[in-house]
Amino acid sequence: MATQLLPKALETLIEELGKLPGVGARTAERYAYYLLRADERGTDRLSAALSQLHSGVKHCPVTFALIDSTEDISQLYSDSNRDKTLIAVVEEPLDIVAIERTGQFKGTYHVLGGAISPIDGVGPEQLHIPELMKRIESDAVGELIIATNASVEGESTALFLQKYLRDANVDVKLTRLARGIPVGVDLEYADQITLQHALEGRRTL
Repeated sequence: MATQLLPKALETLIEELGKLPGVGARTAERYAYYLLRADERGTDRLSAALSQLHSGVKHCPVTFALIDSTEDISQLYSDSNRDKTLIAVVEEPLDIVAIERTGQFKGTYHVLGGAISPIDGVGPEQLHIPELMKRIESDAVGELIIATNASVEGESTALFLQKYLRDANVDVKLTRLARGIPVGVDLEYADQITLQHALEGRRTL
């Protein structure tokens, strides 16, 4: 019988932390040791936050953004100052946070719930596209900003939406977030896709 090197409770915590994205075995061990050494009140707060996570969060039935369980609809949709005729279509709820931090967007959002990825078994039928079509009609949407990621899956999703809307004869302006060279990055370090989008999105000076 093998000797147990660590207490069972600590091993279990390391195992669970190791299941998080981007957290390897060594990182999981460091996190677990840190929590063990931390003040017990801090770990109690963390435990309480985790236990309330699922019961305290739900999806907005209109935009599919994450909202508090006590809310009926996303404040980013119900706010009268938001332009409901302008929708930014994103892959995941946290993408909304990134755009909101710019302070430049005053429209509303629609979360697809992912991106088309056949290798992961995600097709158009798994995304919130029918609900988007209903919103285009009910809110008299004039422009859709396709704000999916600059990845193969994100580009495939953007192209699918473009074709889907065209085939459905939907009269709406369709735009895509501009892509370019990040500030502070030399051209020699930019990847091919980024350079391609930067060239396509060039503007007159």
